[in-house]
Amino acid sequence: MKYPIPVNSQEVVALRQNSVNEELIAAAIAGVINVARLNGQSLEDLRTEILADDALLDAQQRHWLSEVISVAWEKLP
Repeated sequence: MKYPIPVNSQEVVALRQNSVNEELIAAAIAGVINVARLNGQSLEDLRTEILADDALLDAQQRHWLSEVISVAWEKLP
């Protein structure tokens, strides 16, 4: 993978400096999961955050993203 998996919130945010592509999105998802785990969050905690209402994603997009996060959570070491 071209992008290293972020190990803290600052590295996740720093990914914004790159052009969006599939590898960047995969690195961002893996980084969010990594940071959540390091902070002692469970998958349910993370899904609750993702499903919370916000102005960036609509409900259907948030639900889809929470499913992607769930699959990635189970596959990542």
